[in-house]
Amino acid sequence: MASRKKKEDTAGAAIARKIMEEYQPKNTEDMQDALKDIFGPMFEAMLQGEMDAHLGYASNDHGRKNTTNRRNGYAHKNVKTAYGDVTIDMPRDREASFTPQIVPKRTRDISGIEDKVLSMYAKGMSQRDIAETIEDIYGFEISHETVSNITDRVMGQAEEWQDRPLKKFYTFLFVDCLYVSIRQEMETKNCAVYVILGYDVDGVKDILGIWIGETEGKHYWMQIFDEIKARGVEDVLFISMDGVSGLEEGAKSIFKDVVVQRCIVHLIRNSIKYIPSKEYKNFTAQLKKVYGAPGLKAAKAEFERFRQSWSRYPGAVDVWVRNWKYVEQLFNYGSAVRKVLYTTNAIEAVNSSFRKVTKKGSFPNEDAVRKALYLRVVELYKKWNGRPVANWALVRNQLAMDDKIQSRILKYENY
Repeated sequence: MASRKKKEDTAGAAIARKIMEEYQPKNTEDMQDALKDIFGPMFEAMLQGEMDAHLGYASNDHGRKNTTNRRNGYAHKNVKTAYGDVTIDMPRDREASFTPQIVPKRTRDISGIEDKVLSMYAKGMSQRDIAETIEDIYGFEISHETVSNITDRVMGQAEEWQDRPLKKFYTFLFVDCLYVSIRQEMETKNCAVYVILGYDVDGVKDILGIWIGETEGKHYWMQIFDEIKARGVEDVLFISMDGVSGLEEGAKSIFKDVVVQRCIVHLIRNSIKYIPSKEYKNFTAQLKKVYGAPGLKAAKAEFERFRQSWSRYPGAVDVWVRNWKYVEQLFNYGSAVRKVLYTTNAIEAVNSSFRKVTKKGSFPNEDAVRKALYLRVVELYKKWNGRPVANWALVRNQLAMDDKIQSRILKYENY
């Protein structure tokens, strides 16, 4: 099966995302077989980048060449990796002057290299850092141009992943933004990176995409929701968000039955702006009694006590009065569903992982951002390993208690 999939999935295929779905590994040996299908195409893509740098032109470049040397097919090479033997198509040139560096000639044992290569890309290293790291690992120098050609090969995978068809149904979507610095001409601008994390019908996480815009706004979110619908999403139960003005109306115009939930953690952050720091602990403790109440009646009683206790800070109380409907609607669902729904912590954890890449400084262009974040996504998929989120069985049972929700889920659930 592994060899058949390798023929079907090109180096640009979103292999990492598909690994659990396609291979359904049951043990370590199955996982190793699946991983081999990742590393084979990746090494081939890097070798193609080296060949581009060696010849001075890309394989699809039909313009005038500054050299008489040309590509001359491929030679099959079996190499030993940390995950077993892998067959690689080694590119050749007519003059036989190409000397590959990533997989050197007469070298068949490259075990241990894969994780180091993936780590370099996923950490968003600069071309200089990558060149220095390769020299440190392999003991040879590599030009910045070669590094650029090699890493640019990843863009094909990133674009295919971004445009891939999505699942028809998601139980939860979490939407959020982070900001990155991108150099544009003579200035550096902070651009918004829009991210959507989804839980499918089985509670498995998926990042639906990464979009880059100048600033966060409802109109761009509308375009994104339109896009994910065009990519196959038919229905969404819940969307959890931080509170961009107009976002709720925009989401409901695309997915008419969706429940939009304001993130309670964001409401807390907004309200403590009006509270002296020495009072934070008591303030948040009493708020927790409100949204953490066992039922709506108890929540209303706790909210009245909260309003009276903190009436000396009207700005803080008003945040909750204006957004009370979002607290109230939580109690339409069981405690396990509420725990998933009331916070955007799930996607903030994703963005925290992204910031490990973006905090290093400004990027030369948007493609560099997409490349770095896509490679981080691949790392996240490996970490999640296709497992459902914690306590998903309980969440699923509580959702089934609502007949309307259950009928929507059963339309897409596979038995």
